[in-house]
Amino acid sequence: MNRSSSPLRLSSLVFGLAVLISPGFSETNSPSAADPKPAPGSPGATRAAVMQVFADPDFRKRAIENFNISSDLEPKLPANEKEAFTKIADLAATDVVKAYFELKSKITPESSAVFDFTLGSIAYQLNRPNEAAKYLESATKKFPAYLRAYKNLGLIQLQQGRTDDAIKSLTRSIELGGGDGNTFGLLGTAYVSKENFVAAEGAFRNALLLQPATPEWKLGLARCIFRQNKYAEAVSLMNDLIERQPDKPEFWLLLASAHLGLKEPVAAATCFEMIDRLGKSTPDTLASLADIYLQESNYPLAVETYVRGLDLKPGQKIDRTLRAAEVLNARGAPAEAWILLEKLKTYTTGNLEPDKKKKMLKLEAKIASAQGKSAESAAVLEQILKDDPLDGDALLLLGQHYAKSNQPEKAIFLFERAEGMEQFEADARVRHAQVLVTSGKYEEAVPLLKRAQEIKARDSIARYLEQIERLLKTRAKG
Repeated sequence: MNRSSSPLRLSSLVFGLAVLISPGFSETNSPSAADPKPAPGSPGATRAAVMQVFADPDFRKRAIENFNISSDLEPKLPANEKEAFTKIADLAATDVVKAYFELKSKITPESSAVFDFTLGSIAYQLNRPNEAAKYLESATKKFPAYLRAYKNLGLIQLQQGRTDDAIKSLTRSIELGGGDGNTFGLLGTAYVSKENFVAAEGAFRNALLLQPATPEWKLGLARCIFRQNKYAEAVSLMNDLIERQPDKPEFWLLLASAHLGLKEPVAAATCFEMIDRLGKSTPDTLASLADIYLQESNYPLAVETYVRGLDLKPGQKIDRTLRAAEVLNARGAPAEAWILLEKLKTYTTGNLEPDKKKKMLKLEAKIASAQGKSAESAAVLEQILKDDPLDGDALLLLGQHYAKSNQPEKAIFLFERAEGMEQFEADARVRHAQVLVTSGKYEEAVPLLKRAQEIKARDSIARYLEQIERLLKTRAKG
């Protein structure tokens, strides 16, 4: 054994082993990259995104190689400490735990920073990250230019979620000349966690200059530019990543989000379909795909996809799907809206908030009316008003039913009740006026329409009022 080089070799070996066996780098404990993240509203800014970098086997390999690089920025081991360190180095080869306690007993405020660095590395290997960080910090205080100590400390701090500290440590290692691809990439990951996407972009670009084939840095850059609304560049980067690794659902998800940012829904749909073919769909990705089908007027496929999304997971919020059912009915597809509504009824049996229940009842009444089932529609609305006599929507809908059924008195009674509610007054007065016009009571309709225009001016109502007033003038002249 070459005694003169043992300090560096021991510390490098210990930290390299730590990278391999630490729970943070474990294949089984790391977050799965197979599950696409919804909402790339904050891609990469979570703990899972940080750990995803550490879980990559290629990254671990590069990390170990990086720790084995000798640097001129190393503290010198005094002659009076070499013998003790050599004994500990030999002990570490057979009993790391014993070496840990032996080395810990040698640490003093005056001992070499090499001792602190090596103890921190062993502590990390023994799954004591807090203690590892403590001794690495001590090493940097004893030797402020300790490049590898800052680099390794930054890595640990990032894994611990101490993002601000990690940024300081990694930046310091770069200032000392340790600006390799891994360090810039980790710095970019830290900045993403802070949602400082401009700084993160710069770090990832530097990382890619040094390691152009590294997918995690390219993905990090894509996330940064996506968050800065640079969608076209994000599409280009993601296409390159997908060409190399087409089985990564998170790549397709970010590409879909970039296409949506460029207002290219059909291209985004293709990405969501690819996620589905990979067997990695989530309720959110299926709902997003269904939204696109709905937007493109492919109603049967939209309904099928919304239903599949509900079937994936019990207990989801139904707001998005319920809204889709309302849109379907409003667009003249009551049959499809009814299928979706019936699915929602089954899905939410016994577990539905009162406001959602009322909303679904109103939609049921609207669908029945659209399908010519006036009696069924009226029965549902009567039930709603029995439970809540001040439901303005139900008053207007039931009033319209009676107006169409040639029961003007009942219709007017309901509209007058709605007129007493500020939110519904304008529409209720218009509906009231229309019933009066149908009955030939033009003079009585005029003040109702004028008041409705005072509350909420609309061009269509203005034209309607003008026609009635013109008719009254013609009558007066006649």
